[in-house]
Amino acid sequence: MANNDVVVSGIRPTGVPHLGNLRGALQQWVDLQEKYPCFYFIADWHALFGLEERSREIKENTKKVLATLLAVGLDPEKSTIFIQSQVPEHLTLFTIFSAITPVGWLERNPTLKDMVRAEEPLPYGLLGYPVLQAADILLYKGTMVPVGKDQQPHLEISREIARRFNSLFGVEFFPEPQAVLNEYPVLPGTDGRKMSKSYSNVISIEDDRETVRFKVRQMITDPQKIRKSDPGHPDICSVFQLEKGFVDSAYSKDIYDRCVQGLLGCVEHKNMLADIIWQYLEPIREKYFYYLEHEEELWKIASYGNEKATKVAKETMREVLDIIGL
Repeated sequence: MANNDVVVSGIRPTGVPHLGNLRGALQQWVDLQEKYPCFYFIADWHALFGLEERSREIKENTKKVLATLLAVGLDPEKSTIFIQSQVPEHLTLFTIFSAITPVGWLERNPTLKDMVRAEEPLPYGLLGYPVLQAADILLYKGTMVPVGKDQQPHLEISREIARRFNSLFGVEFFPEPQAVLNEYPVLPGTDGRKMSKSYSNVISIEDDRETVRFKVRQMITDPQKIRKSDPGHPDICSVFQLEKGFVDSAYSKDIYDRCVQGLLGCVEHKNMLADIIWQYLEPIREKYFYYLEHEEELWKIASYGNEKATKVAKETMREVLDIIGL
């Protein structure tokens, strides 16, 4: 990546963040802020897609996500941390991009069918979701976007919109943002599927030690391992897979070998994992609740980030309007 790279990414405030968020995308954000200028936003406009009938929850969720971003180690002096709806230029650029984006590009988005509810009409906002996402990124001339594999089709639309704008107006103004894939493993939930609020299988940042222990104890291990001395099969054990997200390779190999050799029981392993998770979660959780209890400080940090983002966004829009002749 070049020296003038800019990282842009957002998180939807759809509920209480969980381990999959903390150990996945947000840990990547923390790593990137040490190397690049970063714009990280709480995508409250995007949260309307799926929460439209519960929109009053978004503000409370926004507060919890903001507290989480700070608790995991994002630094408002290193990263611009802001709330999407507080920078109106996002919607201005979205409107301009909507004028130049063919509907066909949006209809072929492979994730669209997964987002549409059965037997319900397709909202325009959901169809245009990738256009708003392009505006979110290109407003800050983002060149690097931390994404999961499922978000890559949206990012390709962002590149197409950037190319179309540059071609239509004869400029080389917007960069073509590239994906930065997350190197951290996708964590399984307590049922073995991907950890997700929609599956109700998460360990959340608000869970206390006993709740963490209870949830881990409910996890399914190897159905063929009845006794501790039975040879285990870690590759099909969700406890082992979740643990890999928190330990180094040497520790993981030791656990793997002990399980295969019948030297480690499932109950013992679950207790070990619960302790590992709590050791990771406890300091983050402590900071999280500190910020929730000090709302004035929390919103002051948000206001600081909103101002920083707005300054950049206004300059971009001044240039965009000059280019298109408005």
